[in-house]
Amino acid sequence: MGNFKITGIVLPYSEAESAIFNFQSLLTVILLLICTCAYIRSLAPSLLDRNKTGLLGIFWKCARIGERKSPYVAVCCIVMAFSILFIQ
Repeated sequence: MGNFKITGIVLPYSEAESAIFNFQSLLTVILLLICTCAYIRSLAPSLLDRNKTGLLGIFWKCARIGERKSPYVAVCCIVMAFSILFIQ
């Protein structure tokens, strides 16, 4: 196992693992993306509405998921917070 040096801090390989390879971290990143996009769209709807297709359309789609499925997203956030705080 090798070490990674990130901004002057040497981390063991297991702690420097990417969110792509850690399923719980990937879910956390996706939930944060959905919540952030929904919040940004509530403040400035025109910012996300003008990019409904293409690469930037992902943020519009995440905002729509956050708006339409908000009870499910909220439950997922609570479960994820509980998991991170008490199970890890």
